[in-house]
Formats: sequence, C-alpha cells, structure tokens
Amino acid sequence: MSVDGREGAGQPRVAVLGVGTMGAGMVRNLVRSGLSVDVWNRTPGPAAALAEDGAHVHADPALAVGSADVVITMLGDGAAVRSVMLGQGALAAMKAGAIWAQMGTIGVGPTDEMIAAVAAQRPDVTFVDAPVSGTRQPAEAGQLLVLAGGPESARVPLEPVFGAVGQATRWLGEAGAGTRFKLITNAWLFFLIEGAAEIMALADSLGVSREAVLGLLGQGRMASPVAAGKAAKMDSGDDSPDFSMQWAVKDVGLAIDAAPGRALTALEAIRDRWQSLVDQGMGELDTSAARHGFERTGGAASLRMAGAPGG
Repeated sequence: MSVDGREGAGQPRVAVLGVGTMGAGMVRNLVRSGLSVDVWNRTPGPAAALAEDGAHVHADPALAVGSADVVITMLGDGAAVRSVMLGQGALAAMKAGAIWAQMGTIGVGPTDEMIAAVAAQRPDVTFVDAPVSGTRQPAEAGQLLVLAGGPESARVPLEPVFGAVGQATRWLGEAGAGTRFKLITNAWLFFLIEGAAEIMALADSLGVSREAVLGLLGQGRMASPVAAGKAAKMDSGDDSPDFSMQWAVKDVGLAIDAAPGRALTALEAIRDRWQSLVDQGMGELDTSAARHGFERTGGAASLRMAGAPGG
C-alpha cells in the first residue's frame, strides 16, 4: 500500500480489468473514495474516458496490475477472464501478497478453474470471488451488494475497496461461494422480470389498468420493488440498458449449467424466450425488453407491449 502521502496513501492500490457499464461505475467510486486506481479494457475507449476521472490507464493488463494490492476483474465471461489473467499474463504479473477479487458473473466452472490456477501458479496471491448484485445505477452510486467468498484474511484488506463500490458485503464462505449465491439471486431476478412482463401483457388482454397492476407490484404483501421498478420501466417503453438482455441470457445459462440433471424448466423457458429477443436484435437493450414478443394469437394486432424497441 502507498504510504508516501500521495493519492491513496495508506490505502490499497487497485487495478480494475474490464470497465464496461458496471466496471466504469465501480472505478469512479473507487477514485472518489481516494484510492489510486489503474484500469485496462479490451477496447481502449472506455478506459481512456476514465482518465478524466483520475484513473491511471494502461494499454496492457499485465502492466495495469503490476503495482496493485487488489486486482478486480469485471469481465464479460469465463473465457475473457481466462484470456486476460492466464493468456495475457495478468496473474503472473501480480505482486506477491496481492488479492485478486473476481467480481464479474462467470459461473461455477470458470470460477473453480481460476481458484485452481491461482493455487497452482500463484499460491502467494489470494483469490476471492465476489460477484456483485446490482445494475448500472447502483454501480454508479456505489450501492452494489457484494457477494464474497474467500479466506478470512482477505476481509480487512478488502474493506475499503468493497466499501467504495457497494452498500454492503455478504461473506458467504470459501472462494466459490459468492458465485454460487449470485446464480441464485440472478435466477430470482429473472423470474421477477419475466413475471412482470407477462403480468403486464395479461393485464392488457384483460383490460385491467396498468396503474392498478403497478400498484399491486409496489404495495402490500405481494409487493416487489424490483418487479415494480422493472414493470414501470416496461410501461414507459424504456429499454435503455441497465442490465442488457444479452448478458442476462448468458447469466441464466450459467444458472442452468450449474445444475446438471435438474429440470429447471421455467428458467429454460425464460432463457429460450429471451434468446429469441436477442436474435431479433434486442441484445443490447435492457431486460425491460422482456416486454416485447407478446403478440395476440389469431393474427390480431400486437399488444402495446410488443411494439418496436423503446416504443
């Protein structure tokens, strides 16, 4: 940790690899909290934009992590993490005693693979899996929920880092536990989003006012703030991305893959329907785009919910 009186003195230096929608918000909050932050992104534009916020931008992931006490990976999937940390040498470039906090949602298999790689190649590095629950707005506001798995020794060093990006951290056990719990929370989220979309479509068919439905979702014993918020976004025709459909399809697939031999038929149906929306060009839209695709049967006019993206 830096003790020379400059930026981040007495605090861990952090490297963030992957600064898309979520990673960029996390970087800004880390910088605002007074930490020194190095960043790298596969496409340089998003990383370069963070230089104006005070981040130190690097053209190579191995260079980005060389001075870091904590390395955060916020990459799209397991293949990207494997490529950056193993293929491009970022793990090898980490300094002895550093902590690798793997905070993207990459699934059980890739997480276990990275745990094994650290044990075999860099036993002097501590691996923590710490995927976050939340979307663009919580990431920008530093209000994510961190779901962490790792050794007790990592908790105190990570407090200023997780405290900067999240409103709370839940330590769930050994490395790998955070990822497993994240798949459960994501699955519940997907049920709520699809449920909101189908309830709104049913209300349209029955002639029930959407205002009444939004009230049902937002108040009383059947209330769900998440479902109500997403339903309100659907009702307004807002598909601006907080959590894009293409990444949601990836994540629901990770949940299904984590339970081989079990018939998770509702999750499979959600994955298949949402994949069809991605195939229609809606992959970069928010999961509120689940409102699309509810055409009336018999060739009647499409429901309002099934209009063009964003309308």
